[in-house]
Amino acid sequence: MTHALIKATTLWQLLLRRALLTPTAIMVIEGRTQMRITFAQALDIAERLAAGFYERGIRSGTTVTWMLPTGLRAVITSLALARLGALQNPIISLYGEREVRAILERNRSAYLLIADNDGRDYSGMARLLCEQLAHPPHVIVMGEDLPQGRPSSLPPPPVEGQSVRWVYYTSGTTSEPKGACHTDETLMIGGRNLARAMGGCAADIGSIAFPIAHIGGAMYTCMVLASGMSMVLLDRFQAQEAATVFRRYNVTLTGGSTAHYQALLAEQRRCPHKSLLPALRLLSGGGAPKPPELYYQIRREMGCSLTHNYGMTEVPLICAGVVTDTDEQLANTEGVPVDDVELRIVGADGRLAGDDESGEVRLRGKGVFKGYTDPALTTAAFDNEGFFRTGDLALRRPDGRIVITGRLKDVIIRKGENISAKEIEDLLFTHPKVAGVAVIGLPDEFRGERVCAVIELKRGVSALPFEEMVAFFETAQVMRQKIPEQLEIVEQLPRNDTLNKVLKHVLRERFSR
Repeated sequence: MTHALIKATTLWQLLLRRALLTPTAIMVIEGRTQMRITFAQALDIAERLAAGFYERGIRSGTTVTWMLPTGLRAVITSLALARLGALQNPIISLYGEREVRAILERNRSAYLLIADNDGRDYSGMARLLCEQLAHPPHVIVMGEDLPQGRPSSLPPPPVEGQSVRWVYYTSGTTSEPKGACHTDETLMIGGRNLARAMGGCAADIGSIAFPIAHIGGAMYTCMVLASGMSMVLLDRFQAQEAATVFRRYNVTLTGGSTAHYQALLAEQRRCPHKSLLPALRLLSGGGAPKPPELYYQIRREMGCSLTHNYGMTEVPLICAGVVTDTDEQLANTEGVPVDDVELRIVGADGRLAGDDESGEVRLRGKGVFKGYTDPALTTAAFDNEGFFRTGDLALRRPDGRIVITGRLKDVIIRKGENISAKEIEDLLFTHPKVAGVAVIGLPDEFRGERVCAVIELKRGVSALPFEEMVAFFETAQVMRQKIPEQLEIVEQLPRNDTLNKVLKHVLRERFSR
């Protein structure tokens, strides 16, 4: 299927070529409104919207922050801004006033595009923000009547894709958000690589049920344009509702993150004798660790495959499982490095790690971001050979697959012994009472750090005694040093608003007290 993927130098050129090739094919379906548009219609609407923006003063290089929920308006807005060559800064529509103000202060955007009051007073928030900011943006409300103009009034579209035209702020799970600078090329490389990994083609119907302002939204849009497939959009993810919508449109590809897999699996378990999503052939996603056991549960109970990928705001797709991989490879690895991303693993002593030797993942290539908006952060983030230091720990297996073993910040050093939080999490996830788990290191006067397991229990389970957890590890013949010395049961693990990644820094702060 890879030979069918369209290549282009810019996102706008990609849309043009797709609309010429398959003009009447469906591009987008809004799951809630059931509105659908073809590739040719998307091109026409986006060009008229670009002309409307142009008449409002948006030009090539103008910095525009947009805060729109997942839906047709967000897709068309991003395409229209790409037509102009504006510098786009998508931000999650779920963000509160504090997060939005922090980003606008850093970005100094000339324009802020917001949704109309669809269950939330976006206009009121924008008004307050403009009163507080030293450099307030012009606000455009993207309501039912979108700005429109005459396409004939537009200047020529950009022709090269290497200029920075996107700024994505990291979700801030471990520190203050940083603005990662991207080009059309970096996003399109991610989209083409995702299409190859998933085997995506024109016959497929995918979905975006996570915040489209996440970098995964732009990458997915690029995948749709490159492959000719359709996508169903949902502005919120609730498993029962999502499953109903996905069945209606015979969705073949869906996912998002580990939390999405788990929610759909729980929905399937409510009716175990009936297929939840009969047309589904593949769950796929990334953004958070995937326990190996979850792969086998999905395969056995939902009857589809699961390819979990490895990516981040700075590099949308780094590694990907492919549909032709074995069950063992898909369950236990993040797949192989993708095209245009050079991956090396560097040990603590600075030398390149050998097979099955853990070290820090470092990246270089066309698919890697161009640095942060803060030059000082960029200098610190790249080594002297131009490789981006991810802070992730991984090993390369002899079969070329990459296994993420944790984060540098997640390595727990207990009495001088390095302990992988992810290894303990993967094992605890197999416990019949555990629905979710995060393992953290907490300061300890005698050990340096102690191992703390924070657990969400499955519905209907009232308790998991500490002694039962210890016995579980002993039965699994885990070395004594890795058994958590502290167990905390929480009703819900704290997660971010993008792909439901667990906020470990919140847990460290809470349980260090």
